[in-house]
Amino acid sequence: AMMEESKLTHFQRRYLMDCVKRGDTLPLQCHPTCSEEPAPAALAFSPPVCQPSRLSAKPHLRPAKVCQAGDAYAREKFKPQARRDLEKEKQRLQNILATGKDVVERTMKQTLVQTKEEEIPEPDRFEELVNEVQERKEFLAEMEALGQGKKYRRIVLTEISQKMREMEIIDKKRSEEMRDIMTTDFPDGKFFF
Repeated sequence: AMMEESKLTHFQRRYLMDCVKRGDTLPLQCHPTCSEEPAPAALAFSPPVCQPSRLSAKPHLRPAKVCQAGDAYAREKFKPQARRDLEKEKQRLQNILATGKDVVERTMKQTLVQTKEEEIPEPDRFEELVNEVQERKEFLAEMEALGQGKKYRRIVLTEISQKMREMEIIDKKRSEEMRDIMTTDFPDGKFFF
């Protein structure tokens, strides 16, 4: 019934019935008038088509002996590997036997002491804010050069104004601290520079 609905020619119907009788898979394309296979040159010019894997009608089960004869059931041999560098361990042991002390421990302690001594001063928040404002100005200039200035202008200007406000607050605090220091050091209000 499906063959009649799909309007197949007699040749195509006969070819499909032969495939079914043999138990082969049905072809993806059946040429209407001849029994010749399509020329490979014609396939070379056609775009590649993703074809599903073809499954045959007959199951291809392998016997258990064939499966076991392959490498599927073979286990990998355990190969122990060194978890630590043996050369370093030898050097360490030689140092301990020669000097009675472990050189590695001393160098580690010295590096810890040096890192504690070299404390990195915290960057000034005011300077950070100045750098951030500069970065935003540069970003806005780049976006305007690329023609995207309208998109980012409002956002960047808002961020810049927030940074400027924070800078003003820091400046007021610093000036108040300076006034307090100056009034405690010079109570009569006279400064000598």
